[in-house]
Amino acid sequence: MNKNIEVRELGRKDFKTTWEYQEDLFKHILDTKVKNRREDAGLQTSNYFLFVEHPHVYTLGKSGDISNLLLSEEQLKEKGATFYKINRGGDITYHGPGQIVGYPILDLDNFFTDIHKYLRFLEEMIILTLAEYGIVGTRSEGETGVWLDVGTPFARKICAMGVRASRWVTMHGFAFNINTDLGYFDNIIPCGIRGKAVTSLNVELGLEKVDEEEVKSKLLKHFTTLFEAELIQKEVV
Repeated sequence: MNKNIEVRELGRKDFKTTWEYQEDLFKHILDTKVKNRREDAGLQTSNYFLFVEHPHVYTLGKSGDISNLLLSEEQLKEKGATFYKINRGGDITYHGPGQIVGYPILDLDNFFTDIHKYLRFLEEMIILTLAEYGIVGTRSEGETGVWLDVGTPFARKICAMGVRASRWVTMHGFAFNINTDLGYFDNIIPCGIRGKAVTSLNVELGLEKVDEEEVKSKLLKHFTTLFEAELIQKEVV
């Protein structure tokens, strides 16, 4: 069992390019698992954690409803945004500048084979990070992600999640609003859930800007503890 996870910082990258990059890493892990099964090759499978920031983009999960996108093709262009229907779970969400997007591409055979536990651990990583800023993040029953003030009229989502898994290999992940322009969420029904707002860390803290590198450091600290992993940092150009 390989509990080493290679952290790759991608910087700001186009969504489609990053999606293809994820697929390549995902396929490499799957191919290794197939070889091990067929040939008893005994090869270790790799694990990755990608950090990225995307230009304005809306993505719709495989079970999502296109009517939750409230913009026409022309309006998307006017806003400098793109749209993709993709192969993760969940409905529609927004990615853009000021948001920390994390894509763990893990072979869960190296950790535990339980996709629900995996999602709960990702949520817990966000909850523990928020707690370091004095913010109480919680789960909302039946709704993946991390929320504030659940059960009140002021419930709002601060982190969305959507993953894909095959043979216990994961891809896609979470989108944590840090210094995000929340106006872009007005163009969708986020995650297909009506009547609930979204928020960001800088809004909740009343700050103009939060240090995103500091947030990433806290996320990785909690991720390492939860998954009992060893992290290897790698810059990707």
